[in-house]
Amino acid sequence: MLPINIQEHVHVSDSTAIDTTVSPPVQDGARETLLALRRSIDNIDAALIYMLAERFRHTQAVGELKARHAMPAADTEREARQVRRLRDLAAAAQLDPDFAEKFLAFIIKEVIRHHEAIARKTAGNGAS
Repeated sequence: MLPINIQEHVHVSDSTAIDTTVSPPVQDGARETLLALRRSIDNIDAALIYMLAERFRHTQAVGELKARHAMPAADTEREARQVRRLRDLAAAAQLDPDFAEKFLAFIIKEVIRHHEAIARKTAGNGAS
């Protein structure tokens, strides 16, 4: 798996569009602060996308390994450990643990869907 240089992809142009029809008038300092905050948010969004892509490359490899060795697509014990771990991390990071759990559940559901598809494809090819 090739590492991705996130820094090549996270810079956002200073020309981020803003609504200039805001009423009452916005002070220049507030406008500049808003633009800087939005640039940071855009950079974080880009980093998240690349991190998710890297994560899914690894889970794809896990799915292929599981399929070759006839292992089940889901691992409920690991999933439960991951939920506990991410809830703890979220709390430490001052992020809502319920949100973190929902986010992880969405990712796990997608990973399992991929693993099941890989298993079907592998079984269809007569591999085991």
